[in-house]
Amino acid sequence: MKSTEKVSTRRSRAVAAKREAILAAALEFFSQFGIHGTSLDKVAERADVSKTNLLYYFPSKEALYVAVLKEILDVWLAPLRALHDDQQPLDAIRDYIRLKLEVSRDHPQASKLFCLEMLQGAPLLKGELAGSLKALVDEKAGVVERWINEGKLAAVKPHHLIFMLWATTQHYADFATQVEAITGQTLSDSAFFNEAVDNIQRMIIEGIRIRGA
Repeated sequence: MKSTEKVSTRRSRAVAAKREAILAAALEFFSQFGIHGTSLDKVAERADVSKTNLLYYFPSKEALYVAVLKEILDVWLAPLRALHDDQQPLDAIRDYIRLKLEVSRDHPQASKLFCLEMLQGAPLLKGELAGSLKALVDEKAGVVERWINEGKLAAVKPHHLIFMLWATTQHYADFATQVEAITGQTLSDSAFFNEAVDNIQRMIIEGIRIRGA
């Protein structure tokens, strides 16, 4: 590799690392204090960059907030994107439940911030929700509909199944304080995590399984 290419690669990596540091710091503050209670000065300090440097990457607090939310959507929707027609439906749903609980376990701040945005009416994310999110959900609802039409799943409304899957899995992140107060455990406890996966899988699968199958 030529020296100029090496310099360019190092610069690209440094830029990406700085951008990720800003996003990580912003997520921490936004998830605790919301957009209005978060200061860009505090985010810059936590990310170890100047405020001027932060504004080079994200020209406003609103732009940074939307960038954080879009990153959350990418992580949150990855398990849904993995659903495909050629999978065995019950195995696919089991895998989806595990993956979504892993997201709740590994990205609790992200899940809480997304929940907060939804409760506030998603003022800065409505376009994304009505556009790419709706398109993806409609596409995967079509996959579930085909499984139903092929006699592989019980006749349920696909969108309601997806909403139920979201609600049950994200509960463990969005209401982690309540879960811990009641059970004394969180998803970071491997035994409790596996217990949650097993129970949610069994309850959902028994509701969508073809009787006698």
